[in-house]
Amino acid sequence: MNPVKDNAADSAEQQPGGVAPRTADDAPGPAGDAPQVPSARPRGRPRSATVERAILDTTLRLIGEQGSVGALSIEAVAQQAGVGKATIYRRWPNKEALVIAAVEAAEEPIPELDGENVRDDLVRLLEAMRANLVGRRGEGLVAMVLTEVHQHPELYRRYHEVVIERRREAMRVVLRRGIATGELRADLPVELMRDLLAAPMLIRKLVHETEVPAELPRQVVDAVLRGIAGTEPEAELG
Repeated sequence: MNPVKDNAADSAEQQPGGVAPRTADDAPGPAGDAPQVPSARPRGRPRSATVERAILDTTLRLIGEQGSVGALSIEAVAQQAGVGKATIYRRWPNKEALVIAAVEAAEEPIPELDGENVRDDLVRLLEAMRANLVGRRGEGLVAMVLTEVHQHPELYRRYHEVVIERRREAMRVVLRRGIATGELRADLPVELMRDLLAAPMLIRKLVHETEVPAELPRQVVDAVLRGIAGTEPEAELG
């Protein structure tokens, strides 16, 4: 059975007056019985995670194939996700809202950082960034968002809030901790260093359209730290 195909429960949301059909749970008990305690389960169709995941995955795939929000259509998403258009519109009011939800869903969580040393934490952050750039769900997403910034400013605002700023803040915290512990130079320009660390992967992916090798995060961190490390970490880097 297709996990995302509309089912009979979906039609419950479309009953006149918005009332779902009675079920066995709603049936009255024998005469004289105490009133039935209402079930905690919501009436009608639940917001199925399986259905939503299929819709969002399909949206991301089509964005990667078509390269723009303008080329995307709700009809195409519905057809390829195996749902009706009404199923999509019940969750998202328009195409831009759907794309924003897909962008948010594509972002992997910030990795756990052990805080033992700046180098390892920076490598983990850049590895997570690389995974989003080259992963199946994130492929083509960054380029699409950047090209749509003027046509769809709300899309870019949400991408900046959910993706860019979260990553920037995580890196900012690590760099400031490194300054506090003496691992990094006290006069380090944190905002500039954060951009220097992230730029090589973005340039390879978006400007040169070349592969982003798995070893690049480590190479970038080690190269940058040789210039900004305090005296003790610099000796460790050799």
